[in-house]
Amino acid sequence: MPKVVEMDESVSIFSQMNEDVGPVILINKFNVNPSESDEFVKAWAEEAEKFKVQAGFISTQLHRGIGGSGIFINYAIWESAAQFKNAVNKVMNPNDRMSGYPPGTVASPHLFKKVAVAGVCVE
Repeated sequence: MPKVVEMDESVSIFSQMNEDVGPVILINKFNVNPSESDEFVKAWAEEAEKFKVQAGFISTQLHRGIGGSGIFINYAIWESAAQFKNAVNKVMNPNDRMSGYPPGTVASPHLFKKVAVAGVCVE
């Protein structure tokens, strides 16, 4: 059965969605059984189609580890945590948020915001 494992044990993705901040970047690491990779990509694409028409969605990109890796990373940009939360509540089944994914999938979603570091990067 697919499951969610928090990236940071001290804060859940659901508590992050209640923060008044934006823009935010969702990074979701997926551990996928390599034999289920095609099924995973299909399920991710179907879900992404639903998310990309929601208010506040900016962009998304799926990445896969190389060398036969079963690790996928989704990077999505949202105008705000609140808009991401609204989209999650509209798009995903609240009783089973991972229902569309292959049984061996483990997701670790987390919201981030840019950090300014003088001389290196801007906020």
